[in-house]
Amino acid sequence: MENSKQLRTWLDDFNLSHPLVIAGPCSAETEEQVLKIAHELKNSDVSIYRAGIWKPRTRPGGFEGVGAIGLKWLQKAKAETGLLMATEVANANHVKLALEHDIDVLWIGARTTVNPFAVQEIADALKNTDKIVLVKNPVNPDLALWLGGVERLYNAGIKKLGVIHRGFSTYEKTKYRNIPEWQLAIELQNRFPDLPLICDPSHITGKRDMIQEVSQQALDLNYDGLIIETHIDPDNAWSDALQQVTPTKLKQIFEDLKVRKETEEGSDYNQNLSRLRVDIDEYDTKILEILGKRMQVADKIGALKKDKNVAVLQNKRWNEILGKMILEGEEKGLSEEFILRIYKAIHQESISHQEKVINS
Repeated sequence: MENSKQLRTWLDDFNLSHPLVIAGPCSAETEEQVLKIAHELKNSDVSIYRAGIWKPRTRPGGFEGVGAIGLKWLQKAKAETGLLMATEVANANHVKLALEHDIDVLWIGARTTVNPFAVQEIADALKNTDKIVLVKNPVNPDLALWLGGVERLYNAGIKKLGVIHRGFSTYEKTKYRNIPEWQLAIELQNRFPDLPLICDPSHITGKRDMIQEVSQQALDLNYDGLIIETHIDPDNAWSDALQQVTPTKLKQIFEDLKVRKETEEGSDYNQNLSRLRVDIDEYDTKILEILGKRMQVADKIGALKKDKNVAVLQNKRWNEILGKMILEGEEKGLSEEFILRIYKAIHQESISHQEKVINS
């Protein structure tokens, strides 16, 4: 698959003066709920109404969606509001039922994207369709796997394609439900600048009060749209209650978001600068995480030295580390002066940690 202006034709056909917005409940729960939310979103920036019909759950026993009956509710919502309808599909049977009910937009979820066999099954079922098909990033940060899913659909003759960035799973505790790893989405954007890129701040954050922040960051990085989970009664939603916002809050988010003008002089500079600054922020966060872990090791060394009554400062060891880091730093384009400054600071912090443990 090669980049082409034709990749974004379907998005351009919306003729929007603002980024594309896809919104609606995480799950279709009742016909009344589906219709009420749709009507509240009708006169807003929302172009596509989303609702999960089949919900993949990590463990059995949770709400796994209302099933095919929900597709009839979406049909009714479309007839009453004129909004396009979107839902997630995970296998060929889902595709068959969605097409029978004239669903306009289908997306492949993160758990499905990781399985090339499942994506190929969906691609075969959608062969030559004129539906819009969006591919969420896989659960883990694997750009080749993400693009592979898009390529399977492209090879099946599906031309209306796009990708959804919903963040990546991690074992570490962070402020995000799924860490964004912005640089991975940016790399995809660099390779295929005309492939529509949509951000899913609901799944990245897992918290409704962070959706504004992440949405703005995505728009600053020139994303083409947002997909945001919206519910009339978020706290009592049957799935993902914490990350859904009310239609009223969603409209306020639209008002508060700042959309950067692409035609402004120097816009390329500003967009590239924003992307590079995101990279810097990501790396700075990782540096702090690594330094924190290094000091945890220093604490353990302090405890060992205390137990064996050994002095904190070990000059021979320190000089070995410094010499090694200067050589490795030079190989990475870092000056000796910089390495000396940074490792002296790290060494001093390490000594402070060990002294605190020994004297406690």
